Amino acid sequence: MERGQVPSSDIQIHHVGAAVKALAPLAQQHDLIVTHGNGPQVGILALESSSDRALQHPYPLDALGAQTQGMIGYWLLQAMENALPGRQVVSLVCQTLVAQDDPAFAQPTKFVGPTYDDEAEAKRLGALKEWEIARDGGSWRRVVASPEPQALLEVATVSSLVSTGAVVICAGGGGIPVCRGLDGRLHGVEAVIDKDLSSALLARNIAAEVLLLLTDVDGVERDFGTPAARTIRRASPVELRAHQFAAGSMGPKVEAACRFVESTGHRAVIGRLDDAGELLGGEKGTIVAPPSRPRPRARSEHRDDRDTPEAPAPHTQSSDTI
Repeated sequence: MERGQVPSSDIQIHHVGAAVKALAPLAQQHDLIVTHGNGPQVGILALESSSDRALQHPYPLDALGAQTQGMIGYWLLQAMENALPGRQVVSLVCQTLVAQDDPAFAQPTKFVGPTYDDEAEAKRLGALKEWEIARDGGSWRRVVASPEPQALLEVATVSSLVSTGAVVICAGGGGIPVCRGLDGRLHGVEAVIDKDLSSALLARNIAAEVLLLLTDVDGVERDFGTPAARTIRRASPVELRAHQFAAGSMGPKVEAACRFVESTGHRAVIGRLDDAGELLGGEKGTIVAPPSRPRPRARSEHRDDRDTPEAPAPHTQSSDTI
């Protein structure tokens, strides 16, 4: 969804159709795993739940995460099946394990729900609903805890499905946040997981060869929001970490890309959803990759034994799983 849009079903279905139009061609030649966000949807359901006088207590965030996974997953499933007739497509509700003592529970930072232009109204609503409210760009918005994803509990199922050739839609909204009690049993927690960090964790665990982080801008920009803004075409994790990026928007994508590259040696690409094919081909977006390594220097046959450097080997990579 675009910022400021009302998350009505027709608007969401329209955006799902646009996303599938960009992604379905990739599935013709590659194994494809699709994850998605759910921040606006969780927020609107939380607002409805907290206003429902028939309920003694609002539905918790983990339950709302499950609801939105099912809803958005259904839309993606149906659109992908229509775009890929005869191809097996699966939408999977997934849980993400987090630590009960994660410090994020005391410092909510993840934006959910609609934006409010009026600060006083936002804070009035926050006080009424017992919500934390924070500035989101030029607006105000609810923030909730976003603990670090430690494990995706259905990763073995995802891998099994991919091995059969299925397109898998999973880990929506970063996965349903759960903790494991002392008795070993799972229980949901009041939080929302960052979808980009969960996607990077999933990509590492299933041995993906490329991670595409798709958004509504051309790529990562240096000096974003200023006249000097420039898109970064290629960078190593070290180079990207030298810059500051907004925690509520590009920051998690950059961090997710860096983690994936550092742990796998493969590349991640950040860019516009509509350009998914060109991002995979390395033609657009910001490519995050390990630093180039020059080949060993060739020894000169001249008597002074000076080293003559060779050109670095071209960076090539297969991209079977996205």
